[in-house]
This record gives sequence, structure tokens and C-alpha cells, in this order.
Amino acid sequence: MWMKRIGVALLAVSLVAAVDAQEKVLAPTPPMGWNSWDSYGLTVTEAQFRANADVLAAKLKAFGWQYVVVDEGWYLENPESASKPETLVYALNAQGQYGPAVNRFPSAANGAGFKPLSDAVHAQGLRFGIHIIRGIPKKTVAANVGIPGSGFRESEAADMADVCPWNPDNYGVKDNAAGQAWYDALMKQYAGWGVDYLKVDCIASHPFKGAEIQMIHRAIVKTGRPIVLSLSPGPTALENAAVVGENAQLWRISDDVWDRWEKGKEWSQSLKAQFPVIASWQKFVRPGNWPDADMLPLGHLGPVPGDGKERDTRLTKDEQRTMVTLWAIARSPLFLGANLMQMDGWLESLVTNAEVMAMNQRGHEQRLAGQDGELVAWASKGDRGQEYLALFNLGDGEVRVEATLAKYGFAAEKYAVRDVWEKKDLGKVGKVAGVVFPHGFWLLELKK
Repeated sequence: MWMKRIGVALLAVSLVAAVDAQEKVLAPTPPMGWNSWDSYGLTVTEAQFRANADVLAAKLKAFGWQYVVVDEGWYLENPESASKPETLVYALNAQGQYGPAVNRFPSAANGAGFKPLSDAVHAQGLRFGIHIIRGIPKKTVAANVGIPGSGFRESEAADMADVCPWNPDNYGVKDNAAGQAWYDALMKQYAGWGVDYLKVDCIASHPFKGAEIQMIHRAIVKTGRPIVLSLSPGPTALENAAVVGENAQLWRISDDVWDRWEKGKEWSQSLKAQFPVIASWQKFVRPGNWPDADMLPLGHLGPVPGDGKERDTRLTKDEQRTMVTLWAIARSPLFLGANLMQMDGWLESLVTNAEVMAMNQRGHEQRLAGQDGELVAWASKGDRGQEYLALFNLGDGEVRVEATLAKYGFAAEKYAVRDVWEKKDLGKVGKVAGVVFPHGFWLLELKK
């Protein structure tokens, strides 16, 4: 009996050590990367993915951009038929798990899965990610061949009354031993592929699936691989902050954000509307926990974007800089949605401003510093003794500003002030004065 107790104790210690080790290394700073959805929707191919990864490695990696993520639908052989779900053709292995559609990802042939593509990404010094919809494929439940590595069958794990409202592919998973076995096998598959980042959809909001989030987290820990877990879509409710924070590194805090200043479609979120949402989550921002304000729909979106027709971003240049500045100072994850093969000098300048990227990666004590009508102030501290003040004009008319720096929580003294985006010194002052243009901002570095 005493040997059994020792064995149980050692197992418990090893599991705790695995959790502790993983929590220490996972996402100590906001993840930065590229995701295929905004430009390719369900249709991205291996060639397109590799081409975008090549650009990120060559031009953006040096500034902190490191993740490349294949978004929804990589297991569909005919994603163009998504409007007729009954005609979709799924790529499934003998165990009933999705695999990359070989007609779109040829390196996945002969059961290789995403391992060859992941290896290629890692060889560039990048990290590889995929998107999934929570649950078990309906076809797998119908076949009921048995969950790999367990004595359970899929019918014991599947909740056939639970289907994602916007995706017909899967059934939900029951909170039982069979359900855990399903996710254990799935995460083992992804770890074997070399996945570094897993975006799980239809789980953080409408509906919120706390039990499945916990099952996925446990399954990731069992693999021993440090896979960053990202939960979608939003808006995640503030009341669920503890559950998502204990089990994931990122979680979406709003509906999909597209390239609109004001409200777009019913299910999408505008840039302007993100300001109060991002502020409401600031107290939960810390290493390993990053409330996610969603992707950056900048640059060229296409050839088959996840929303609307192929286009250059609808956001004006001022609005684009506003978006990058807000995401950076608030320390949201940064994921580009642009087709990087069509990245121009303007977009490159937006995402390679070393000081703005450093503010996102190494800033601290970021806070909403005040709001006066349509003028919103944010402040942050840098890692070299500098501080930052961002003033955003959310209105449609110019706003004249004349205020002491003390009004925004800074010491009542003069600072050497510098315009971060324009890289222009503004002298030593104790107040700010001037005009902030509509949908525009100032981002000022302050040094004593």
C-alpha cells in the first residue's frame, strides 16, 4: 500500500511540476504574428501560407513577429462550398481526427499531417499555429471506431445536442472521462505535429464552454509541449476571467474586429467601440494572460478574406496608426491579417516601429489615464525609464488639447517629450497643447 501511495504522490508532483514549468514559459509577452483568416478565410493553401511566412521571417521577425497561424478550415477539401455544408468534404485519418486536406497542403500526404509544414516554419525561427473548432467531427461520431489511446468510443464523448451555432462540422464534448480522452488524443496529435499555438473557436463566448476549456488545458499539459492556447470568439464575459486566465494564455474580448471605424455587421466590432472594451480588461493583463482585442485588419485583405470582398483595408492611415497604437499600449496580442505578399512600405512602417513594438512587448503599468468627451488618454511605462502618453480623438471633429502632464497622472515636472511615430523631439515641457485630428492620436515618449 505504501508503494502505491508513493507512486500516486510522485505522479501528483510530476503533474504539478509540468503545469508550473509550462505556465512559466508560455506567452510571457503578448504573442505577435500573422493569421490567415483576414486575407484567405477558409481557403488558404500551403503555398500561400509558406509565402506569407517567408515575408514575416525576412521582414518582420526582427521586430518580434514570430507566430504564423493557419486559421479555420484546413481540413476541408472544398472550402469554397462552405455555403452548402452538406457538400463539404473532410480530410479525416483512420482515428477520426482531422488532417490537413492534401489537395491544399500537399506536404501532409501519407499521414504526415502538419509536421512537414511545422518543421519548415521552425527552420525559419518562427512558431507554428493552427485553428480548430471545439468538439468531435460528426462523421467520427457516426463511425464510432474508438478514441485513440483509450477504451472509450466517440459516442460516449460527444454531446450531439451541442453544435457550434456558426459551424456545422462537430458535436460538442461531454465533461466526462471519454471527453477528456478525446481531447487528450487530439492534443497528442497536435504536439506530434509540432504545434506551438492553438486557437480554439466557438468556446469563449456564445457559447462559453468552461468545462471544455479546462479539458483542453489539461490535455495540453499532458503532452509536455508548451502550446499557447488562444480562445475565440468574444466577447468573453468579465465574470469568466478566472476560468480563462487559469487555463489559457489569450482570450478574445470582443466579436470579430474588421476594418471599420464605426459599427459594421451585427456580429462584428468597430475600432472605435474597442476603446471601452480594452479598458475594461486591463486589470487582467499580466505575463501569460493577454486579453485579445483581435487581429489587425490592415494592408491588403484578400484574395478571399474572411469577411467581404478582396480589398485594401477600409481604415484611413490615421485610423490604422490609432489601431496599432491602442493595441500596443494596452498590450493586446498583435496578429496581422494582411496578405504579406502585398505588404507596401506604409504597412511595413506600421509594424516595424521598434519603439511601438517594444511598448507592447516590454511596457508595464499601462492604464486608461482619463477621458474628456471624445478625447481618450492612455499611459504606460517603458523598460528604460521612459513613460508614454497616448491621446486619442474618437470624434469626427478636431479636438484642441491644452493640459498639464500631471492631469494624466505624471509627475508635476517637465519632461523631454518626443513624438514616437514621427520621431521628432518636442522639447522639455510640463504640459501638452495642440490639435488632435479626427480619428487620430498623439503618442508621446516622456523622459525626465
